[in-house]
Amino acid sequence: MTDKEENKSKKNFRPNVAAIILSSKYPQKCEIFIASRIDISNAWQFPQGGIDDGESIKEALFRELEEEIGTRDVEIIAEYPTWVSYEFPPIIAQKMYPYDGQKQKYYLVKLKKGAKININTETPEFSEYKFVSSKEIYEHITFFKRTVYKQVLKHFKQEGYI
Repeated sequence: MTDKEENKSKKNFRPNVAAIILSSKYPQKCEIFIASRIDISNAWQFPQGGIDDGESIKEALFRELEEEIGTRDVEIIAEYPTWVSYEFPPIIAQKMYPYDGQKQKYYLVKLKKGAKININTETPEFSEYKFVSSKEIYEHITFFKRTVYKQVLKHFKQEGYI
């Protein structure tokens, strides 16, 4: 084990679930939901959130979607086969203490026809949202999530989903 691998194994990663949301126009049109965080200027991301003790990953997925975008009215298209992780930048690590980063399970989901997005939830996390093409995502996504996003999106592209 290298020093870097050993150091990473000592890190405390928060279990997390994330959703790549396709519009209800999928598969005819491939538009991906991104939203801008309220608490971090110009930080666009996919909906995501921690997995509570005793909660299954899929239960956390639907709960987080309802808490963040006001709907659980989605259909799961695919699941990324493994957990992926990233470390927080120092300023976010302070806020997220005792966690050094997140290990995430990703789902590709499609909004059901007629699903209504409402980011003005009980505890809003996003100030605005939009649907973009997969090529446009990286013009918006916050820097420390780009590597994970590229990895996961590449997988779903290779599998023929996007």
